[in-house]
Amino acid sequence: MNVQNYINGKFSPPVNDAWIDNYCPANGKIYGQIPNSSKDDIENAYIAAKSVFPLWSQTTIDERSKILIKISELLDANLQRFAEAESKDNGKPISLAKTVDIPRAASNFRFFGNAITQFASESHESVGHDAINYTLRQPIGIVGCISPWNLPLYLFTWKIAPAIAAGNCVVAKPSEITPVTAYLLGEICTEAGLPKGVLNIVHGLGNTTGQAIIEHPDIKAISFTGGTATGAHIAKVAAPMFKKLSLELGGKNPNIIFADCDYDDMLETTVRSSFANQGQICLCGSRIFVEAAIYEKFKTDFVEKVKKLKIGHPSKEDTNIGALVSKPHLEKVLQYINMAKKENGTILCGGNKVIVTDYEDGYYLEPTVIEVATDECRVNQEEIFGPVVTIMPFNTEDNVLQMANKVKYGLSATLWTNNLKRTMRMSHQLQAGIVWVNTWMLRDLRTPFGGVKASGVGREGGFEALRFFTEAKNVCIKY
Repeated sequence: MNVQNYINGKFSPPVNDAWIDNYCPANGKIYGQIPNSSKDDIENAYIAAKSVFPLWSQTTIDERSKILIKISELLDANLQRFAEAESKDNGKPISLAKTVDIPRAASNFRFFGNAITQFASESHESVGHDAINYTLRQPIGIVGCISPWNLPLYLFTWKIAPAIAAGNCVVAKPSEITPVTAYLLGEICTEAGLPKGVLNIVHGLGNTTGQAIIEHPDIKAISFTGGTATGAHIAKVAAPMFKKLSLELGGKNPNIIFADCDYDDMLETTVRSSFANQGQICLCGSRIFVEAAIYEKFKTDFVEKVKKLKIGHPSKEDTNIGALVSKPHLEKVLQYINMAKKENGTILCGGNKVIVTDYEDGYYLEPTVIEVATDECRVNQEEIFGPVVTIMPFNTEDNVLQMANKVKYGLSATLWTNNLKRTMRMSHQLQAGIVWVNTWMLRDLRTPFGGVKASGVGREGGFEALRFFTEAKNVCIKY
């Protein structure tokens, strides 16, 4: 499938007529091309957004809400088409795309379509001064949204929906590795009646197209999800320009398992939290710490379940583990597995490329469990972002807290225990933006989402997102 830019409500090729090959992860073959857009394309997108911003920002909240909800309904109606496109483009199992990615993208528009109708500001009576203060929440203007390849439409819409709900116009760049569902979203937005120029989708490489977005002097805010190194670069460029920044970056999340947990529930969930989407989720519990009393039992049972996961073509309904997103990413993950061996890690299962019949050039890898000798080894400290987890035992609460927090990241943590006092103590002490207790990936879109330390700056979700995409203005009236 060939992809085009979506600018001012129309599909168009890049100004420079430069293109990038798009590969299918399942078979390793080129199946389309996408624009490698330049500054000229970003400028055209900005001009389109600027021209419609006065009208869109003054559109009633009810009208904006109706359009966002219509987009969600159209995504629901096109579930199968979008799920197939997402699975083919990303390599994830079709079952995951159908039950998680596309429904969540629709929910993002539905949620913010409703949330904007409930978004309220404050007023304060200044007693003794015969005055009242009230706060206006005004759209920023033209904003840039840059999303990653692991949850392509899911995270793309997580940014776009609150931005346009709040009255902004958007110049957006999806990952060049997984562009197709963002391209298809343009069709949906046109059908839903979104005015031309409110959303502009420009495709290309990060160091050209993405760089043009973050450097543009009149794009006033950047919302980015991706790698920590890229986030640091964006911050360096944006800071002197005083742009608002939301950065959702990497993670190396601890999964802490105490002996008093609900064992069966924990085991099933831990397999999922380790290997969902081939481990290519920033929230996956990639470091598993198990209380010594149940460590040997857990190791045996966990490895047995992991070995039963079915690796196969993403289009097969019974596939548990699809293809990794790209050949370079597969090679990166394999390098970490080799590194683990050099660091005296023990490969308990997996660690090898997989040849799928009829798709021999696809990017398949066995789900891999590594028993590490120390929590300070590189595979336990650095983000791998693939179907690889480390496991090791711990003896005390203080011991595991120290290991859990001793990484540069702080996105999420998972805690398995039925001890309420321990739950409260550790939830307060874990250095993470999200703590799940006796569950994983249970999301309520009203809650703030984001991390601490090298996992990011700012929060997405709920009213936090609407606050980010608006500027607060205080008005004081003496009467």
